[in-house]
Amino acid sequence: MTAVELLFLGLYFAILVCLSFYGSHRYQMAWLYYRHKGDPPRPLPEAADMPLPRVTIQLPLYNERYVVQRLIDYVCRIEYPRELLEIQVLDDSTDDTQQIARQVVERYRASGIDIVHLHRTDRTGFKAGALQAGMAVARGEFIAVFDADFLPPADFLTRTVPFFADAGVGMVQARWDHINRDYSLLTHAQSILLDGHFMIEHTARNRSGRFFNFNGTAGIWRRQAITDAGGWEHDTLTEDLDLSYRAQLFGWRFIYLNDLLSPAEIPVEMNAFKSQQHRWAKGSIQVALKLLPRILSSDLPFKIRFEAFVHLTNNVAYVMMVLMSLMMPMTLHIRVDHGWTQTLLLDLPFFLGATVSVCYFYLLSQREVGRSWQYRMRYLPFVLALGIGLALNQAKATLEAAFGRESEFVRTPKLGLEKRGQSWAATGYRASRNLLPAFEVAMGLYYTHAVYYALEHHIWLAVPFMILFQVGYLYTGVMSLAQSPIFARRRAAEAPAEEPA
Repeated sequence: MTAVELLFLGLYFAILVCLSFYGSHRYQMAWLYYRHKGDPPRPLPEAADMPLPRVTIQLPLYNERYVVQRLIDYVCRIEYPRELLEIQVLDDSTDDTQQIARQVVERYRASGIDIVHLHRTDRTGFKAGALQAGMAVARGEFIAVFDADFLPPADFLTRTVPFFADAGVGMVQARWDHINRDYSLLTHAQSILLDGHFMIEHTARNRSGRFFNFNGTAGIWRRQAITDAGGWEHDTLTEDLDLSYRAQLFGWRFIYLNDLLSPAEIPVEMNAFKSQQHRWAKGSIQVALKLLPRILSSDLPFKIRFEAFVHLTNNVAYVMMVLMSLMMPMTLHIRVDHGWTQTLLLDLPFFLGATVSVCYFYLLSQREVGRSWQYRMRYLPFVLALGIGLALNQAKATLEAAFGRESEFVRTPKLGLEKRGQSWAATGYRASRNLLPAFEVAMGLYYTHAVYYALEHHIWLAVPFMILFQVGYLYTGVMSLAQSPIFARRRAAEAPAEEPA
């Protein structure tokens, strides 16, 4: 090999090693999950004699016309003594959500429920600002939060409040479920990705004594824990992750209940999904820059510091994924010249460290949530492809955070869609557009050429990888373009408007 080829392969191999590090971490999560699977958290015995505390439920809203009534209906069905329950509708909306929410609140107030509609005209701090403003006038000792698309179970408080008999518990989190899992191929894939996080990662981290995080919704806080941590801050895009780490650094312990399900809506539009993922990725890197130096220099046990590092920095892997995406087709020429041994050397670490670990991780998550073997295998290739297709979007978010580029909190549109066949083309909420889909399509075409080249030169081991990258980038880019505001308006004009159920 020439010096240039050796340098190129050295860089490529280094990227594979880094990707394999983050990929292999899923093996540890799976191992910890199995090790602690049979150790569910239980309230202290004295919880049975604990007088019930006053609870405030906060419902932060911003332009949620399709789901606001459903949300309030479900929250008002929660089983808890009415004299001890306060509900705050924290409404920052600028559209007719204000009127809808106000009317629903007035109806429930007339029936004797302590519910109030609080509207802000200044959205300072976005969701974090709304939660902090609501807490300033809240009367509850404990604060539960539900986003607009959630359907909290009626027994949410009766199952979470008893854990606070332990004076060291600061937050209890429920597991997300998905009301529109079966809506489309995209929602199927998203549900599997989320199941891996909520079923395996959260359970493993919490039960093994590592830090895990409140997910912004479907959880309940001890008010004192929020105050001790410094309150809700809005200098990152993931105020929930930020507060979670600050509270645990202060000494508060969290509880995760993976058998308490709180259903919610998954984005059905590719641009909305990418916007949500962008916000989560950028916010996690912002939290890493803000808190990781403090965490790593603390006297916390090594297992907590190591897990915090991996958790908060894992989106860096997307930057390396983009670099690898650009380099991998170029390695085909080297493979042609130097044979299968070098091919095996290049592919094996990535295959074992990243691909196999991802497959095992998500298959495990689907088994644990009760999905059939056929269901698990049917969607796994697409889940892998979608994860690859997100690489440009997530790498952009990571680099924006790393270089300090500020951006406002962009909400994920909630459309009230639960069943396959419901239309969203005529809805008024639409994710913003940018030039990224054009680059995703270009990457897909780049890999189309790579697939053809690999087939032409009989590089059979490389073909499955090339197809995954090709499908991932093309699907993500084409769907983003097809569901852009311009095309959506055209579809809406051609068909009668349908109000989501």
